[in-house]
Amino acid sequence: MPHLLHLDSALDPRASSSRPVTAAFAQAWRALGPDHTVTHHDLQADPPPHLAHAALHWAAPLRTADEAAAEVDDPVQRALLDELLAADVLLVGAPMYNWSLPSTLKAWVDHVHVLGTTVPFGDRTDQPLAGRTAVVVSSRGAGYAPGGPTAGLDHTVPPLAQVLGQSFGMHVEVVTLDLTLAGRVPAMAPLAGDAEAQRVAATTRVQELARALG
Repeated sequence: MPHLLHLDSALDPRASSSRPVTAAFAQAWRALGPDHTVTHHDLQADPPPHLAHAALHWAAPLRTADEAAAEVDDPVQRALLDELLAADVLLVGAPMYNWSLPSTLKAWVDHVHVLGTTVPFGDRTDQPLAGRTAVVVSSRGAGYAPGGPTAGLDHTVPPLAQVLGQSFGMHVEVVTLDLTLAGRVPAMAPLAGDAEAQRVAATTRVQELARALG
């Protein structure tokens, strides 16, 4: 039974640019049949807390004596890990906030990036998510196309690609839509047509991905 984990992290569901695109992916996934199931975790409505202890960065066998003695466990972390490991495909709504990740999404990353559990370390070489696909949908208020003057200022997609792709071994598909502030910032008004074209292209792309991955 193909299973999708759908994460959203945009602050305002009413004005979000990333949420309609991730919703289009999830809708196309469900349309493939009743066996295509979805867990939707809204990280804004149900935000993960910061890690309660540094030991939670490590699998239990890799903790120091002091950390092991503390018998550190966190039911929130266990639930987030179980949710992720149960997914065949991961869908992440990742709007750019202040050139970086939303804080709720960063907290989620910190909970699931666990050396020796989801990430190989030392003699613990398992990489349980390797080969699965993660689709990252990132909306950005301005333009961050390669070769442009602000191309190097995107600190949202690169850390997700590093964690999901390099650390977890997942195949990462990135779908971006820029210029999302064109309807709000007067100086960007002439770019509204370009912004709409990017929204349509991103929606079409995620629908294609959902059908291909499902």
